Amino acid sequence: MRYVYAVLIIVITTTVLLFKIQNISLVTVSLLNMSLTLPASLLIVGVYVLGMLTGSVLWSLLRGWLKAAMRKPE
Repeated sequence: MRYVYAVLIIVITTTVLLFKIQNISLVTVSLLNMSLTLPASLLIVGVYVLGMLTGSVLWSLLRGWLKAAMRKPE
């Protein structure tokens, strides 16, 4: 089983490195009067991480509201 994990780690690492190498072009992102220029791969990874964080916070908030709504009034 550890060989399967080793192969998976190698495949995932290779895929991430290929993604990084192929998306090296610079992209400019603008919001209001601010702008940021960075490689496309960093932008995609940043948006993904931001989505994971906001999604988990929203999920926790909704789950808390649902638990509070399901409680019986005392």
